[in-house]
Amino acid sequence: MLIINIKDDESIDRALKRYKRKFQLTGTINELRRRKNFEKPSVARRNTILNAEYRLKKYGAQ
Repeated sequence: MLIINIKDDESIDRALKRYKRKFQLTGTINELRRRKNFEKPSVARRNTILNAEYRLKKYGAQ
């Protein structure tokens, strides 16, 4: 649970911005998106190899 202490002279908008930044840094949204669609380890390995080959072909052979 995130706790944001609001200072005496701080506006609600500024506190909300601090909350959103802190929430984003925890990585909760990215973790939820990653877990939403499960990918088998073999498929993940294959995708990383294919991406590396693509990058090498596109940027490496210039």
